[in-house]
Parts: sequence; C-alpha cells; structure tokens
Amino acid sequence: MQVITHFVMTEKQEKILHSALELFAKEGYTATSTSKVAKHAGVSEGLIFRHFGSKEGLLDAILKEGEEQAKLLFASIVFETDPRLVIAKTIDMIESLGKSKEGFEFWKLQYKIKWETEKYSEQKMEALHMSLSNAFNKLGYETPDLEATFLLITMDGIATRLCLQESFQVESMITFLRRKYRV
Repeated sequence: MQVITHFVMTEKQEKILHSALELFAKEGYTATSTSKVAKHAGVSEGLIFRHFGSKEGLLDAILKEGEEQAKLLFASIVFETDPRLVIAKTIDMIESLGKSKEGFEFWKLQYKIKWETEKYSEQKMEALHMSLSNAFNKLGYETPDLEATFLLITMDGIATRLCLQESFQVESMITFLRRKYRV
C-alpha cells in the first residue's frame, strides 16, 4: 500500500509509515515499539525519530494520512449542489470503501488505531456535516443538523461493523438508507 500525502515523502518515510500502520493495527499501538517498526521497515530506529520525532509523532502522521484520505473521499460530496446527490454520495461512500482490498485494509487499520488510542478528530467531518446539513435543509427536514449528525453516526457504525464482521451485509444497510432518504 502506498501512502499518499500532500507533501513529498521519501521511500523510507513511506516504508516507516506503512510498517507502523500495519504493526499498530496487528499488534496494537501500545505493544508495538519503535524498534519493531524500524526492523519491519528495514531502517534504523534513529531514522524514525529523525523523521517523526517520537512514537506519538508516528501515530499522528498515520492519523493525519487518514484525514487526508477522508478529505479526498468527501471532495465530490462537498462540491455537489443537488441535495439528493449529497445524501446519495454520502451513503455510497461506505460501499466504495470495500471495493479495493488495499483501500479497505487502510480504512480498517485506521479504525483499529482510532479505537485503541481513542483519538478521533471531529474536524475531519465538518465539511461533510455542513454539506449534509445544507442538503437536509434544502429538502425541508425539520432538524437538518441533527439529521446530518444521525446519518454520519449511522455511517460510522456501518463502517465499524464492516471492519469487524466479515459476514456483514453492507448492501442491505445501503439499500435501507437509500430508501429512507429517497435517494
């Protein structure tokens, strides 16, 4: 899996991030040492500290990458003007997560790290929340902000189930939400 960021990283930095993401998800953040990440990435432990400062800095870089990838996912929704398409594209986002094995693994690992470290950035959802609120407002919903929050929490729950339960039938939930919101 190639880590994509808004700044240029060296191949070694990418290897370090990929190794850390993989090990943090497999063994847990707390149980994974920087020396283990260095060995897995084939670099010196000092290189990790030079590029990321600390284990916490490495974790922050991984979570930042998740935020950047989320912004890419949200872009087509945030710039959509048709309120029904805003809602439909938001619902479709879950379906798109499972389309590529590499993409799915990236998001699954992001969720696992988020759960273990209890780090969750509300900021990354602000633009999407605002777009949904505007869409629900245009469609005449009584409480558009609450409806947007409800849909996002529901989507987060569906993504969690998708990550944790191999046999989870995401299609039936997507169909249900499409019917519920008539999109």
